[in-house]
Amino acid sequence: MLVSWRYRERNTFIQNLDPRARWIFMFATLFAAIQFWDLRFLLFFFALSLVYYLLARLAWQETRRVWVFVIVLVVVIIGINTVLTGRGGPMAVLRDTRHTVWEARWTVPVVGWVIRPNITVEKLVFAVAQITRMLTVALLFIPVAYTLNPNHYGVTFRRLGLPDKAAFSMDLAFRFVPTLARDFGITLDAQRARGYEVEKLSGGLIAQIRKMAPLIVPVTINAIVGAEDIVNAMDLRCFGLRPRTWLHELKYRPRDYALIVFSALILLASVFVRLRWGIGEFWVPDWVLRWFGY
Repeated sequence: MLVSWRYRERNTFIQNLDPRARWIFMFATLFAAIQFWDLRFLLFFFALSLVYYLLARLAWQETRRVWVFVIVLVVVIIGINTVLTGRGGPMAVLRDTRHTVWEARWTVPVVGWVIRPNITVEKLVFAVAQITRMLTVALLFIPVAYTLNPNHYGVTFRRLGLPDKAAFSMDLAFRFVPTLARDFGITLDAQRARGYEVEKLSGGLIAQIRKMAPLIVPVTINAIVGAEDIVNAMDLRCFGLRPRTWLHELKYRPRDYALIVFSALILLASVFVRLRWGIGEFWVPDWVLRWFGY
């Protein structure tokens, strides 16, 4: 049986919006934000996403694990990688060494390779910009799992113009991770009841992975069997032979139209500003340069 994320009725402004309008707003804001390197523009989109997130009224207890994962991913992986290498940004970040904050020279033993990592003011500002962009995306999409009715997954994507097969695939994709987590928890409890002590795994990395087989193998097999059951059920119902009907119907209301118009204006204005005026390139504030003594 498929399960979904921890959705519950909240009667909030965000939850009362049509899910199609919400997706349009999220993607419009996303595509508008990724056009800019300028931190000033990214902070605007961050503030917009923060307002959207706060309107969802999610409790910290509900989203704590998600935010811990997001913060570790964004700050540690993206932040450190951006600061040390400058990859993923404009060439001004990667090649400009006029404002160097720290520089080192490391020699790799045996092969004798020389690595010269450095941190510049440009890389630091770019790291902040990248973190702001990623947190903006997180603020937009984290509420989906907690505030979007699972019964509306398929019909939402279908009414957005996707074919029935694609809409149903998106529905199954949204349910896959929580279903897998549920199966893993059940398998873990079952193995513990049989005396399998997961907390006392010892040995090297390969040995620990091998000892995790009593958990990984049943969960994997159960996922494959469950997928085959879904395929058989869909075949028995002749899914895909003709356009299907959906149990739930969606209807736009005035506030949904207002949100769609607002989303379109944000996206069009961003494209116009970026392409017509060329505004939004990478920018380093003067006060940051002065702060580092430049």
